[in-house]
Amino acid sequence: MKTQYPERYKMLGLKIAYYRKMAELTQEQFADKIDRSVNFLAQVEGIGTTRGVSLETLFRMADALGIPPSKLLADD
Repeated sequence: MKTQYPERYKMLGLKIAYYRKMAELTQEQFADKIDRSVNFLAQVEGIGTTRGVSLETLFRMADALGIPPSKLLADD
């Protein structure tokens, strides 16, 4: 995927992985909770990829992790 913001996509993936691990969820468990494939989640969390997510998926992720969506998007 060609993007002007590859670092932001990488940070989003790292934050998703961080909060998923804090919730003690495997990629398989988390993928099941958000109704996505493990392959999709691996691409999003992978630091070598720039796989984006829709807002629908972002909201599902935040809900499954019990955090506000803004935590996944915050620049910190």
